Amino acid sequence: MWRLLTRVCPRVTGSQALAGLRGLSLKTSPELKVCIVGSGPAGFYTAHHLLKYRESAVVDIYEKLPVPFGLVRFGVAPDHPEVKNVINAFTQTAHHDRCSFYGNVNVGKDVSIEELKQAYHAVVLTYGAEANRTLGIPGENLLGVYSAKTFVGWYNGLPENRKLNPELSSETAIILGHGNVALDIARILLSPIDSLRKTDIAAHALEAIAASKVKRILLVGRRGPLQVAFTIKELREMINLPDTCPLLHPSDFEGLKHIVKDLPRPRKRLTELMMKAALEKPSGKEAERRATACKEWGLQFLRSPLEVIPSNNGKRVAGIRLSVNKLEGLGESAKFVQTEDVEDLECGLMLSSIGYKSYPIDPSVPFDQQQGIIPNNLGRVLHAPGLYCSGWVKRGPTGVIVTTMHDGFETAESVLEDARLGALDVSASKGGFQIMEALLKKRGVHPVSFSGWQKIDNVEVANGKKAGKPREKLLDVQEMIEVANQ
Repeated sequence: MWRLLTRVCPRVTGSQALAGLRGLSLKTSPELKVCIVGSGPAGFYTAHHLLKYRESAVVDIYEKLPVPFGLVRFGVAPDHPEVKNVINAFTQTAHHDRCSFYGNVNVGKDVSIEELKQAYHAVVLTYGAEANRTLGIPGENLLGVYSAKTFVGWYNGLPENRKLNPELSSETAIILGHGNVALDIARILLSPIDSLRKTDIAAHALEAIAASKVKRILLVGRRGPLQVAFTIKELREMINLPDTCPLLHPSDFEGLKHIVKDLPRPRKRLTELMMKAALEKPSGKEAERRATACKEWGLQFLRSPLEVIPSNNGKRVAGIRLSVNKLEGLGESAKFVQTEDVEDLECGLMLSSIGYKSYPIDPSVPFDQQQGIIPNNLGRVLHAPGLYCSGWVKRGPTGVIVTTMHDGFETAESVLEDARLGALDVSASKGGFQIMEALLKKRGVHPVSFSGWQKIDNVEVANGKKAGKPREKLLDVQEMIEVANQ
């Protein structure tokens, strides 16, 4: 029995394994009303687990936008449609007869956390990391300097970023960061425009990138090749990008051959691919492809930004001053130390891809400003009974969708365990959305249901079909609401 439960519920604790037994008595257990704030992967995976393992659980998902799916819709690169397939599973969860979606409800503004706690037995915060990490250096507010989050939101059709109108008239761009988002941005900027036309990239971004003069991108990181945060898939895509040549300096990989063999397999394969691109002379078709390439990209290691260099008129970015670093320690945990040496690089576009950051949603919710997370134990918010968290606001903006899935399951299991053991009082019934509906109506807020989202979805797919794309996203919140209400 225990072996079977482990196969059904991978990566479970002893308490999680008990979840498989709950079905024997769930129909007689009291109703558990749970509110989830945020409709990205963390929210939907938490909802899925709650609904699966407690037949008396009722889950309401609140989202500040009229449309669901969070970073799957607004963060995943448009040329990675396969990653967005998780939307199919999330849609199944949303269609569950004990699950409801309420878009266009801004928790913390339209309703407070305390009001939600009055209406539900448990409130789970899964609102992600929507703020930018700033560089904290002179000149980062100059024209032509953008955060990766804002730029990604711009080409992915996030309403708040649709009017960004980035400056793409320079041949050279610098991206600060060595993560997957940094490589995503570089790939989108350098991809052949005909390949982007077949994606769900926002129409305004497609038009701007088609007219872009960016031909050279340098990705700058504070540490060395053994500490890069991107994965082999993204690196391989960059190396094989049509009409584009990788520029990796052989000197950056000196002395790594004897180290690589002892690295964990994923890091070993990633480093070997970088070394191959840097050290091996291409031949045949690959040599021909690189020789005829009209664009290029490269990796710059051991550099930290000191200041953005302004143009002569003091308004635009003209370059960046970097500190030359050295490493202390070994492997992925090695730390960088700035030296007295500096280096200036010219560029007309600079993108900061140094990570996302969560923000405190409500004064009543504990928040660790330094780490940018809600303090918690297995998803239980510390010193706040009935309050839980999941996803990036729980652990920080790291990991992939699978990481978030396990994270959501863990938090859901904490909720279920607390309800079962009495730490969460479910003896009294709760009004749930009925209470919230009255409050929202009084405040002039009109929630968008999942069927309303599906109307938006149908319009977007139809508009995309006309343009030869999988979808053309609606960019205006008011237009979304009007479509949803038709």
